[in-house]
Amino acid sequence: MTEIVLATRNSDKILEITHILQDLPVTLKSHIDYPEIYDVVEDGDTFEANALKKATTFYRETGLIALADDSGLEVDALNGDPGIFSARYAGEDVTYEDNYRKLLHELEGIPLNDRKARFVCTIAIVTKNDVYFFASGTLEGLITLEPKGEYGFGYDPVFYLPEYDKTVAELAPDIKNKISHRAQALQKAKEIIIKNILSGTT
Repeated sequence: MTEIVLATRNSDKILEITHILQDLPVTLKSHIDYPEIYDVVEDGDTFEANALKKATTFYRETGLIALADDSGLEVDALNGDPGIFSARYAGEDVTYEDNYRKLLHELEGIPLNDRKARFVCTIAIVTKNDVYFFASGTLEGLITLEPKGEYGFGYDPVFYLPEYDKTVAELAPDIKNKISHRAQALQKAKEIIIKNILSGTT
């Protein structure tokens, strides 16, 4: 069976990716299975650059097809911040809550309708001979005035979806896994895997 390594040790991401790719005839591994591989420094200036760097590193270190995502939150009122720095917005080794609390502080005094934002996800897949593919997804919404919800992770408690009248953290996981930015990107990634990898064309 084809093996794919996920270039992350984030257990929340691993669970989400595994759930969405579960119907593919592949075996998924992750950074957790390869503790000797160093943490890749995400020093690119785009989501694409960071995702590709991570996937390329894991392909070269393991010899397996590698899948990496880089994702984040872009807030219009903050000129696109936190963007590629979303995971470390409040500093290094911080909690999800630290990050969204800083975000709420930065947006203090701005009304809900002016808090337009989007989740962005770019996935890079690297296969033999360093051949690579990209897939991406976005989810539009608003940043709330206060966190709500117990599901999800990251900025989910403060990301409001008007069409559901809920934050992403208030959505049941099966709904999130159909509409999220990562779900959209992974659906495209599945098509790439089926067409270009499982078919034996690369």
